[in-house]
Amino acid sequence: MQTLVILGSVMMFLAVALGAFGAHALKRKLSADMIKIYETGVQYHIAHGLGIILLGLFAEKLPSSSLVLTAGWLLFTGILLFSGSLYTLSITGVRKWGAVTPLGGVAFLAGWITLLFAAL
Repeated sequence: MQTLVILGSVMMFLAVALGAFGAHALKRKLSADMIKIYETGVQYHIAHGLGIILLGLFAEKLPSSSLVLTAGWLLFTGILLFSGSLYTLSITGVRKWGAVTPLGGVAFLAGWITLLFAAL
């Protein structure tokens, strides 16, 4: 599924750009605690961006490609909610953004379980 490969590639581009931004521009501006939160966002962003690409590459080999596409969109939603909330929390210092993070985690879990069903 070309859509997932494109989406995953954009997510990986952004993950690398945001990782570099954090390492260079934010390192001196944020506390060590906030940098760690930001880096966690980058780690999950990278892992799930790669996951989206892999889903796109393997979609045609699995019996239910519509479930694979759904899994990819769930991983994308997870990146937006999980990583996005951690980026926002670390940069703004507004701890309430931490309440959004678990929603992203649920989206990640739903994406991976959807892939399991697609494979079955």
